[in-house]
Order: sequence, then C-alpha cells, then structure tokens
Amino acid sequence: MAQESPKNSAAEIPVTSNGQLEDSHEHSFNRDLKCSLPVGLGLSETKITSHGFDGAKEGVVEAGQFPSKGSSASPKSSVISPSSAAASRLAGQGCDLIIPTGGRAQQKSGPVVLADEVKNPAMEKLELVRKWSLNTYKCTRQIISEKLGRGSRTVDLELEAQIDILRDNKKKYENILRLAQTLSTQLFQMVHTQRQLGDAFADLSLKSLELHEEFGYNADTQKLLAKNGETLLGAINFFIASVNTLVNKTIEDTLLTVKQYESARIEYDAYRTDLEELNLGPRDANTLPKIEQSQQLFQVHKEKYDKMRNDVSIKLKFLEENKVKVLHNQLVLFHNAIAAYFAGNQKQLEQTLKQFHIKLKTPGADAPSWLEEQ
Repeated sequence: MAQESPKNSAAEIPVTSNGQLEDSHEHSFNRDLKCSLPVGLGLSETKITSHGFDGAKEGVVEAGQFPSKGSSASPKSSVISPSSAAASRLAGQGCDLIIPTGGRAQQKSGPVVLADEVKNPAMEKLELVRKWSLNTYKCTRQIISEKLGRGSRTVDLELEAQIDILRDNKKKYENILRLAQTLSTQLFQMVHTQRQLGDAFADLSLKSLELHEEFGYNADTQKLLAKNGETLLGAINFFIASVNTLVNKTIEDTLLTVKQYESARIEYDAYRTDLEELNLGPRDANTLPKIEQSQQLFQVHKEKYDKMRNDVSIKLKFLEENKVKVLHNQLVLFHNAIAAYFAGNQKQLEQTLKQFHIKLKTPGADAPSWLEEQ
C-alpha cells in the first residue's frame, strides 16, 4: 500500500529509440506535471532528474528548494516511475495551476475573454464624409451631363405634367393672394377715412344749427359705410388667410416632397449610369466585385426613387381634393361679401359672415390691457 503513492503522481514519458524525449508528447507531459505539483510550489523550485528510460528502472519526483549561491551542495536527484494509469488520471483532472505572486495570495487561471474591438468615432465620421463626397460627385456629374445633353434621365410623363401644373397654379394663387392683400390694405384705409369723416360730420352737425340735418345725414351714412366696410374687411381677411394656408403650407409641403423626389431621381439615374458603364466594360476578377457593389447601390436607390414617386402621386391626389374644397368655399364667400357690400345690403353681408362662421374683431381687442402691460 505504501508503494502506490509515488505512482499516483507519476506520468509516462515516451522516448525515441535514441533515448531522447518525443517532441509531440512534451506539452502533454508538462501539463500533467503542473497538475501534480503541490499548492504554492513554483516551477523554479523543482528539478527533475531521471536515470534510464529503458522501462525497467523507476524514479520518483522530488521537489525541494535549491541551495543558496554560496553553497556547493547539489539538489536531491529524483527518479521517475512511468505509470499509464497515473497519467490517465492526471489528464482527466483538469486542475488549474496556482502560481505564487510574492506573498500568500494565489491566483487561479480562468477563461480569457476577447472583447470586441472598439469602434473609432473619427473613422466612422470619415467614412460618412467619404460616402457623402462620392454620392455628391456622382449626382453632380449626372446633373451636368443632363444639362449638356449627354446623359439620359428617367421621366414619368404623367407625374411630370401634374408637377408642372401644380407649380403654375402656385404662381397664379400667389398673384391672387397679393392682389387680395392690396385690396384689404386699401379697404382698411378707406374705412378708416370714412370713420374719421363721419366723426367730422357729426361734430359739425352739433355746432351748425342751420345745417344740423344735412351734416347728420352724412355722418350716419359714413358711419354705416365704415361699419359695412369693416364687415367686408373681415370677409376678405378670412379669404386671404385661407388662401395663404393653401399656397404657403399645403402646396409648399407637396412641392417639398417633389424636391425630394427629384433628388432621388437624380441619384437613381447617377447610379444607373454608373452600373451601365461597368457592364459595358470587361468582366474579370477586379471588376466583378465593383459590378456587384454597384448593382446593390443601384437597387437601393431604385427602391428609394419608387417610394418617393409613390409619395408624390398620393400627395398630389390629396392636394387636388383639398384645393377644390377650400377654394370653392372661399370663392363663394368672397363673391357674396363683395356683392352684398356694393349693393348696400347690410343684412346679406352679415348673413354671409354668419354662414362661414367669421367673427369680427372689435377695435382695440388685440391691444393688451393695463394690467397686462404692468
């Protein structure tokens, strides 16, 4: 029973025919040996000697401290006893090597985790700038080619005709808007003058007894005209606000989508031209990756172009429906208000404002109160 303990901590050492260690098994032997060392014992403190590798002689591994530099004593020799059973048991243990670090603290080896390489923000920005520069160059070249008549462009005849009509209508609506604003300004000045004239007539009516009735009639007439003018002014301002919203918000929003569609069309044609030029050239190991990459970029911009074209078609359709509805109501309002004012039909003029839910602002309603100013 006492003879089994050295064998348990031994390992077989395969040798070649000339007595040298076999290189292929050196790593396995060193690993098994590390597992068999006592806890806290370093490799620098261990020395192994062997006597004969003919399989008949046995040896024992002894671990001890080396003598100091001044000493002439040699360390104890060790003899290794090969044992296949011990080697198999040591190989299956899978123990970790514990290495002393100056003190009694011990550190076990563990799995090594390789972290992902951290992305550099500067490189990402540089890549974005490179892509933007390349895209800008291609689009600029496409625009210049189209203007010089050398490049081809994709045209949707029906959609382009609708866009041209929309832009032409926008110019005409802007002209109507400017004229209506001019009319509103002039009417405001006229109403202000009529109000002042009515006040002057009323003052003279009180001070001139012989012309009291005549000044009184004119004062009432001018005040009535000023009141009807304020009502007409409210209708015209409501008309201006509605047309301004239609022109500068609704139509402008649609034209913004049209601009995005045109930019997508230029990018699509630029990458289409690039792909066509690559397909006309030779096909070899250098050009095939470029053709494949160009094909992918072309497909991306084609999908973007189709999406923007669909968006423009939908917006044009809804804009047409909204425009007809808004302009129909506003034109009816403008006509009825103007006709009632110049016909002197005060009731019809007031009824027109009620029909379109227009509320007149009283003079000084927008001015802040004394408490608000404080």
